[in-house]
Amino acid sequence: MTDQQLNRALAELMGWRNFKEDEHNVWGAPPDDGWSNSLPRYCTDPAASLEVQAKAIELDRVAYVNNLYEACYEFKRDKDSAWDEINIAFLLNASPRQRTEAAYLTLSNRD
Repeated sequence: MTDQQLNRALAELMGWRNFKEDEHNVWGAPPDDGWSNSLPRYCTDPAASLEVQAKAIELDRVAYVNNLYEACYEFKRDKDSAWDEINIAFLLNASPRQRTEAAYLTLSNRD
């Protein structure tokens, strides 16, 4: 996904809505035109990425950490391997985009 697509998908999971897509939209604006300019930029704004990270951790901290590991390393961690200082330090330095990807995977898989 592009940053814009991921930001929008996460915004929906966080409760945002496209205010121009309701039944009162007589102008028929295309969906991309309907989003508020104040939509959080989770992929590039460190503070916004921490907001979705907190929500994902609240929902399922184990899934979030595993998803973050995959976003940072681009492969799955062996479930039997121990977390060492190197892996933990690497996760602490995750970029906003990596935190956003992990949060999206966690929040989109909730039941």
